[in-house]
Amino acid sequence: MKPLLALSRAIDWLNERVGRVLKWAILVMVLVSAANATSRFLLDRASNAWLELQWYLFSAVFLLCAGYTLLHNEHIRIDVVNSHLPRRTQVWIDIVGIIFFLTPMATIIMWLSWPVFVNAYVTHEASVNAGGLIRWPVRLLVPAGFFLLVLQGVSELIKRIAFLMGLIPDPAEKHADAAIEQLQVEAGEAK
Repeated sequence: MKPLLALSRAIDWLNERVGRVLKWAILVMVLVSAANATSRFLLDRASNAWLELQWYLFSAVFLLCAGYTLLHNEHIRIDVVNSHLPRRTQVWIDIVGIIFFLTPMATIIMWLSWPVFVNAYVTHEASVNAGGLIRWPVRLLVPAGFFLLVLQGVSELIKRIAFLMGLIPDPAEKHADAAIEQLQVEAGEAK
């Protein structure tokens, strides 16, 4: 189980890094939106490229941070029944959900979106809007985002099985702190 836990830590590290980098994309998105709106209203000039860049950045944050969101256990859940069950039963529900729902769904979307990206790349697909951007980078976000989500699903599965085996503490309790603590240790910030 030690190699699997090491794999889980590596996946957590990857998704934590992706999430931290893409937090800056939100700021860039806001600045692009503000600049484009200001230009449109004050100078009577607008750019489809800037508008599409804003959409691309939003897509990047939404898709590429799905694994980061799962890492921090922040996905939307309906815990009306689940929250009243014993913790081990909740973990079993998570395991079943990861194996039978998350992984197949994300893998299918990743698989089906790959040819769309390849076609856009090969044909140099561009926006139909005047001054629009090329489309293959945003088409790549779908398989890349779902790949990161599948990886994080594998990590969560490993951690939950290790928890049930008594090898690690409850991953839901330590989740956010463990990834941040690992980054701080690597950066030399931990005391």
